[in-house]
Amino acid sequence: MSSLVKEDLEKKLFKPLSQNLCEFIEIEFSVQDRYYLCVSVTKNEEVKIIMVKHYRIGLDEKYEVTKKWSLNDLKKIDGKEADTDNPFFDLHFKKVYRLEAYSCASKYAFARTINKLNHAYLKKDLQIVNFDSTYINDDSVWSSSNKDCLVLMRICFYAFNLLCLSLCPLPL
Repeated sequence: MSSLVKEDLEKKLFKPLSQNLCEFIEIEFSVQDRYYLCVSVTKNEEVKIIMVKHYRIGLDEKYEVTKKWSLNDLKKIDGKEADTDNPFFDLHFKKVYRLEAYSCASKYAFARTINKLNHAYLKKDLQIVNFDSTYINDDSVWSSSNKDCLVLMRICFYAFNLLCLSLCPLPL
C-alpha cells in the first residue's frame, strides 16, 4: 500500500516540483483528512520537509502541500521518550511542531532519513534526542537498508533472549 502512495505522491506532487521523494510517513494530524510528512531533495540538493494533506475528489486522489520547511532550519527532533514505544515526536524549527506518527517504526524511519540526508547534504550539528541511537545511526551493528524491519528484528532479538533466560533453571 505505501509503495502505491509513494508512487502517486511522486507522480502528482514531487516530480512536477522537480524533487526526489526520499521518505514519507503518515501522521495523525486531523480526524477527517490523511496527512503525510515527506522528506525530499531538490535539484539544487536542498533537503525539504513537507507536510502534505491527502484527500479525494470523486475517484481522484489529490495532494496539497500544507507546510514546507528546509532541513537547514530544523534545529532538533525530539522523540519524546527513547525507552517507550510511542509515536509522538517534536520538530523544532522557529516554532515547535508536535506530531504523532502512524507508528513508532515510522517515527524512527523518518528520523533515520533526516539523519542520513543531513550527513549527506548539510553535515550540520542536528540534535536528534530521545531516540535510541542504535536505530538511528547507520554505523551501528543493527543498521539495515530495510528500515522498519530493523525495529522488528531488535524486538525479536530481545524477546528471544528473555525467553531463553526464563527457561534457564536457577541454581539452588
